Amino acid sequence: MVRNVASLLLAVLVMGSVYVFFIRPLFDAPLQYAAVNQVTTSSETPATPIPVEPVVTHLSTPEPVKAIYMTSWVAGTPRIRDRLIKLIDETELNAVVIDVKDYTGRIAFAVTDPDLIKTGAVEERIKNIKSLIGDLHQKNIYVIGRISVFQDAYFVSRHPELAVHRKSDNQVWKDRKGISWLEAGAPSVWDYVIKIAKEAYAVGFDEINFDYIRFPSDGNMKDISYQYFDATKEKRTQVLKRFYVYLSQELAPLEVPISADLFGLVTTSNDDLGIGQVLIDAAPYFDYIAPMVYPSHFASGYLNFSKPAVHPYEVVKNAMTNAVQRLTALASTTAASTTPTVQHSVLDKPSQRRGKLRPWLQDFNLGATYTAPMVRAQIQATYDSGLTSWMLWSPSNNYTREALQDK
Repeated sequence: MVRNVASLLLAVLVMGSVYVFFIRPLFDAPLQYAAVNQVTTSSETPATPIPVEPVVTHLSTPEPVKAIYMTSWVAGTPRIRDRLIKLIDETELNAVVIDVKDYTGRIAFAVTDPDLIKTGAVEERIKNIKSLIGDLHQKNIYVIGRISVFQDAYFVSRHPELAVHRKSDNQVWKDRKGISWLEAGAPSVWDYVIKIAKEAYAVGFDEINFDYIRFPSDGNMKDISYQYFDATKEKRTQVLKRFYVYLSQELAPLEVPISADLFGLVTTSNDDLGIGQVLIDAAPYFDYIAPMVYPSHFASGYLNFSKPAVHPYEVVKNAMTNAVQRLTALASTTAASTTPTVQHSVLDKPSQRRGKLRPWLQDFNLGATYTAPMVRAQIQATYDSGLTSWMLWSPSNNYTREALQDK
């Protein structure tokens, strides 16, 4: 009996050992695997979200346009940029002009055009340009991209064969500020500018503004020579007019408004000022013409003032009234002949003709200390000329808040 009990106990012990060491692991293995797998899954690093490319939109041109100028460096510096955006938010302003390419020739944001990338001209001063413009659009701020056309130090350094040269030694000519210029008559320069304009539109700029569309004027003009311009065969005005036509035609498919900055004196001058600019030559090929009627830039004797800068109302009023009259006369004569066959023409809709003029006004100290009343006087002179739109220029991007009306 005892022996039988002992045998039974031994059998139980053996069977228990077999279960613990051999059979149980077979059942536990899937549970252990699941537990390990669960821990591994929960400790994985979350997947990095794929960046969403901002949707590019464009705003229609407001009526009127009331803008301030912003350099590309400021546009790329949130602390300073936000101060100017706040100014727009709080006042009558509704637009901003931002440098796409300034006199240095550097393109201020990343581009996709392989030819532009190859030049090395990109200096990404403005990060996430699409997001910035998108934020401005959310605030209903119209965004104008400014391109310095023929004043371009960087492209000259890459393509000196396209530069204005010195007659004396055939080296690159520079103006009094030491800035080099591209030849106004070089077709490859035109194509380069158009590529930049298309990139600006592609990232969201609502309008493309062209500055320095002229021949140089303030250097040793006796020691200057051109490869793409022969004064014995063609006038400067003709060279620029060919550029206006080409620019307008090439950008017409985009249906983007284009504007031109011209010397303030084109409003009253009877010649091309030695730089090729004539108001009525440019007018048919741009949606907006922006004479830079800074009172400080008018010489002593203008309107018999020894210091025109201290008479902002009179200077701007006279200049812009003359501009309106000239474009009105141009429209009358053109209507009886042939209107230029281009999409961008200030003559297309006579009822909107005056709205095509949008002067640059002075908000900087030169010739006089510009106070709020002096800045406001220029705005009033613009209105009294029958115009509604204007832009304020300050190279330092400091604007006179007191000159602006609250929203």
